[in-house]
Amino acid sequence: MSLNIPQGEYLGHPKGLFLLFTTEMWERFSFYGMRALLVLTMVAGTEAANPGFGWSTGDALRLYAWYTGLVYLTPLIGGWLADNYLGQRKSVIIGGILMAAAQFTLAASVPGNIELFYVGLGLLILGNGFFKANISTMVGDLYNEGDNRRDGAFTIFYMGINVGAFLAPLICSTLGEDPAYGWKYGYMAAGVGMVLSVIIQVFFAKRFLGNVGVQPAAQRSLDMAGGEKKPQTQVERDRMRVIFKLFIFVVLFWASFEQAGGLMNIYASEKSDRLVGGFEVPAGWFQSLNPMFIVLLAPLFSILWVKLGRKNPSTPLKMTFGLFLTAIGFVAMVMAVIDGNNSPDGLSSMWWLVIAYMFHTMGELCISPVGLSMVTKLAPLRLASVMMGVWFLINFFANLIAGYVGSFAEELGELAIFGGIAGANIFFGIILWFLSGKLVDWMHGAEGVLEGDDFEHTLTEELHVSEEKA
Repeated sequence: MSLNIPQGEYLGHPKGLFLLFTTEMWERFSFYGMRALLVLTMVAGTEAANPGFGWSTGDALRLYAWYTGLVYLTPLIGGWLADNYLGQRKSVIIGGILMAAAQFTLAASVPGNIELFYVGLGLLILGNGFFKANISTMVGDLYNEGDNRRDGAFTIFYMGINVGAFLAPLICSTLGEDPAYGWKYGYMAAGVGMVLSVIIQVFFAKRFLGNVGVQPAAQRSLDMAGGEKKPQTQVERDRMRVIFKLFIFVVLFWASFEQAGGLMNIYASEKSDRLVGGFEVPAGWFQSLNPMFIVLLAPLFSILWVKLGRKNPSTPLKMTFGLFLTAIGFVAMVMAVIDGNNSPDGLSSMWWLVIAYMFHTMGELCISPVGLSMVTKLAPLRLASVMMGVWFLINFFANLIAGYVGSFAEELGELAIFGGIAGANIFFGIILWFLSGKLVDWMHGAEGVLEGDDFEHTLTEELHVSEEKA
């Protein structure tokens, strides 16, 4: 079955991109709304005005580690099922329904019913497995091989992710952290976001996506090969090798970045001066800083990659820059701890958190959307969703590491944790810098250079996107 993509474009891209943008936006609203509440719900006292489960910080961060880790393990399974049996479209809908049910289950469990809370987390883990890898793969399917718009498309898609992530804490944390409402209303708001995501996909996918994601990728690959299964070529093996080599470095990045939902979230709640006049900023609101910076900075990065032309850094070099920028963000957190230690009330300025999130965001823009685009370029068609699942498997290991590293703060102190993370990112960034040339060789030309009319056309498209989305 050949892909039948509906005609018509918006801002120089297929309209289906913006359907996927909106579907993912509401799913990320659901995910990040819940993430902003999870550890705060666990550590809230059982007799507090807004009662939670009364866990210790260490236990809550270890639960957070396992939950966020497993959320990124199951896309490997969901990607395999989509590639071989279900197709991406059906998988996304199944995943969305499971995650909506999960959020309302979490709402019903608070306070006090920890067994039901575990059921809700389990449903989220399963649902995300069906959803996560497959919607990203459909974005890549909207573009032919060699289409220079693909990197820009993933930047736009990534902005959709972060619009949802920006709105989520503002709504879910405002409700959940307020004793007048309570944690359950935060989870219910996240559930409503997930329902909207499913409705958009069910009612508009056929109109804007045509048959993209309907046929399992393995079957489509077999049809294109005339019904004959062929072994991987040397080029395919080399390209797969690049994905797995970069796996190591991106694990470190996400293990660092995911301190945002764990240790940095608790630090904002307990050790930052959050008073502005007479108003105390809810701790969960700091979770909106990263997506806000994404929406502001993503168009600039998108234009930068295009405008550099022949000087555009390769994917490994961009990821190197990402590690260095992340390190600078954790240097800001070291300064926050020093500031707090020298403060009479033991609280640091919340502006250190703002600076840290800004640099973490710039690091993310050099790694995450670039990595998503890279996988769609390098992975063989028959393994498209599976390899996207492998890419998300990075986050399984990273989140486990993040939670356990963060949990040592009670013993070692935040200064040692934040300083150690900064040093690790610098060290591995230097290693990746020296390996980047060999990794580019193994890509076998998958990363083209924009020239002449193609350059001017793509730059015009990126400028339009930036003007509309900034």
